[in-house]
Amino acid sequence: MTVPITKPQIVRAVGDLPDDATVEDAMERLLLLSKVGEGLEQARRGETVPHAEVARRMEERLSGWRNRP
Repeated sequence: MTVPITKPQIVRAVGDLPDDATVEDAMERLLLLSKVGEGLEQARRGETVPHAEVARRMEERLSGWRNRP
């Protein structure tokens, strides 16, 4: 689900970029803003993962990576 970003938020996010920023920089900034909004909305709805579960999942993924030849 995409969280809507308002025009003032877009203008501010782009306006805060340095003068030599590229279109890619602007797009990256706007995508970050959208994803952070999504995460905050999910947290508001209680759709979170406990820290211990995140640690377990990361250990599981990293152990497979560490055991590569």
